[in-house]
Amino acid sequence: MQNPRDKVIITCAVTGNQTLPSMTPHLPITPEQIAEACLGAAEAGAAVTHIHVRDPQTGMPSMEIEYYRQVVELIRAKNTALILNITTGPGGRFAPSEHDPKIAGPGTLFLTPAKRTEHIAMLRPDIATLDLNTMTFGAQVVINTPPNVRKWPK
Repeated sequence: MQNPRDKVIITCAVTGNQTLPSMTPHLPITPEQIAEACLGAAEAGAAVTHIHVRDPQTGMPSMEIEYYRQVVELIRAKNTALILNITTGPGGRFAPSEHDPKIAGPGTLFLTPAKRTEHIAMLRPDIATLDLNTMTFGAQVVINTPPNVRKWPK
């Protein structure tokens, strides 16, 4: 008899968070590539995919709602059981400028709580992740202040 504690849930983030096209030629970039990678992860046994989208022209992280919508629609057209976990993370990144650390520098993508969750409210994924802390992530800081966390839509 199998022990219920022996069950495993596999989650796959097919683009990673800070992976760049220069790091690997296998990085899915377009909505079609991201959706296909998510479907492939499901076929390989993943129950959940954590989704970040990319600008198809540059491969850089994006918060563009249309890219999220396309990824979700493409996945759902072929798989309705896969649990979709859509990120809210990229809109909280702050990288200080070289000359004045209180001014945003290159790499900053700092959006209001409403803008960071706009795609969540529209697409209603199974799960949406939000880190409730402020943390160092790569060369940037992800900022989630208590007042901003309280503003997130319920």
